Amino acid sequence: MKILHTIGSYTPVICGMQEVVRQISERLERRGHDVTVGTSTHPDRKDRVINGVRIVSFPISGNAVRGYHGPAKEYQKFLLESDFNVITNFAAQHWATDLALPLLPQIRAKKVFVPTGFSALYNPSYRDYFEAMKTWLHLYNMNVFLSNNYRDINFARACGVENLIVIPNGAAAEEFLEEVPIDIRTRLGIPPGWLLILHVGSHTGIKGHAEMIKIFRRARLREAALVIVGNRGPCERSCQRSATWFRRHPLRLLDRKRLILANLSRQETIAAYQQADLFLFPSNIECSPIVLFECMASRTPFLTTDVGNAMEIIAWSGGGVCLPTKIARNGNSRAEIHESARLLEELSRDSERRRSMAESGFRTWKERFTWERIAIEYERLYQATLDTSPASNELDFGQTVDAGNLQNEHE
Repeated sequence: MKILHTIGSYTPVICGMQEVVRQISERLERRGHDVTVGTSTHPDRKDRVINGVRIVSFPISGNAVRGYHGPAKEYQKFLLESDFNVITNFAAQHWATDLALPLLPQIRAKKVFVPTGFSALYNPSYRDYFEAMKTWLHLYNMNVFLSNNYRDINFARACGVENLIVIPNGAAAEEFLEEVPIDIRTRLGIPPGWLLILHVGSHTGIKGHAEMIKIFRRARLREAALVIVGNRGPCERSCQRSATWFRRHPLRLLDRKRLILANLSRQETIAAYQQADLFLFPSNIECSPIVLFECMASRTPFLTTDVGNAMEIIAWSGGGVCLPTKIARNGNSRAEIHESARLLEELSRDSERRRSMAESGFRTWKERFTWERIAIEYERLYQATLDTSPASNELDFGQTVDAGNLQNEHE
């Protein structure tokens, strides 16, 4: 198959959706398909082919609501004149999808949409956008959702969309099945025997860093280190100030807790996953957090807010526990600080429960949520879409797949 995946940003940019597209694209290429990624230009991207995947880039930014900057019509011409069998638009509310939406009736290829959450669904500025989305969803041959119960799929069902399927996120077996030979505790100056609590999430301002620091500060723990691994972003300075205040507080003489902000390589990050005792994730907004699948793959039990489909991931895996969470009117999640601190204390002191959660999550990930398995599900979907007659959108393997029932037949 000739496949085009479109996404607002791609390697070397590091973010959740970029990782999803990279994993699926590279694995489909290795399975013999011709895969292209349409994305934004990046000054550090020197190659037009990365791990077998062809990159076609455009100096475009913006979206349908904020407006576009760059050669929008050039990108639209590329979509209309291409000879791909399948075109998949990953994520809404960015130029690579939004510029395709008005062209859907004219694009010759089979069309697949992966909305990844509709994060602006409750934003009044996007009211007209989502009113039009009620029609656009029906123009795709298939809509892929990462969860069976989240705002994007519930919106689609309310609009009467029947051409939908659930394919979850995952984590890479080749990254997590072998122990990384890096002693991350020594590298970060964490003494042996201390509790290592990990968070992986860039300083975007929406990963719950402020709440996490408050939870860790309030939790009655001794000889514990909270390591926040994240790329630079809007909340980095406030996190640095909080870390400085935390270190200087007189209570540190008694509890000896440490708060460490780290910008680690991928190998170092995987080592941190593998050596952590617990993962703390009080994020404010997500769709289907990849970090929770990576926790499962690394045998790391997790505490998470009720964000995105975190509750679904907990139900699938048994690998984590939900923090007490308030959901705001705009759909964002906020951890309840006092109750979350108490839960962190309880789980930190219950090593047997943490071990049981870790093993349950790992078994579930290995059986159901490796990227290889997820890529095969996309391959099946694309082939089934191509095998469907133009007069029908009905796919013979069903409308919705429960991730808990993904089969082993393709292994």
